[in-house]
Amino acid sequence: MTTLDLTPDELLTTTRTVRKRLDLERPVPMELIRECIETALQAPSGSNRQTWHWLVITDAEKRAAIGEYYQRSVAAYLESSGAAGRLYADDPERAPVQQRVGSSVAYLGERMGQVPVLVIPCLQAKSLGAGNQAGLWGSILPAAWSYCLAARARGLGTAWTTLHLTYEQEISELLGLPEEIRQSVLLPTAYYTGDTFKPAPRQPFDEILHVDGW
Repeated sequence: MTTLDLTPDELLTTTRTVRKRLDLERPVPMELIRECIETALQAPSGSNRQTWHWLVITDAEKRAAIGEYYQRSVAAYLESSGAAGRLYADDPERAPVQQRVGSSVAYLGERMGQVPVLVIPCLQAKSLGAGNQAGLWGSILPAAWSYCLAARARGLGTAWTTLHLTYEQEISELLGLPEEIRQSVLLPTAYYTGDTFKPAPRQPFDEILHVDGW
């Protein structure tokens, strides 16, 4: 598959979360999804265990069922104090951005079950210890992001969300997952409408950079 003519920096700085611009009508070839996952499998894995598994959901009924769980979770999230649209309300620069994010979250919440492909990267883990789990999840989350980058390079849009995990058990049962298979992020995947992607506003660099200590 021919990829977009993007430099590494362009790819890294223009891979955005796509919600309102996902094309819900255009089918996505499974071959494209396979290419993206094959690329993602080059990401690091703790001790090279590679205990990852990738769920690709295209069945309309299963997508709709996941979408219903997701919509419930989004509804609760939007009412919470931590919802994107409620943050930085007193900041004239950040408030409008946050409100747009909140609006797009609500939009996708109502349509998740209509997205052509839902991808859930999973990790095999018999138990989730109470201590530092960075090493554990560090064996799947870089691969999940690599999938998003590979999708962007192939003209596909994705959204990074974990709100489905409110109903992780129900979704696991729906998909017949073994008990030791843990879900990470949910990555709705589709072609996107429009062609403008650019770096997003971020905090001033010097406010977040610390050299040799805090």
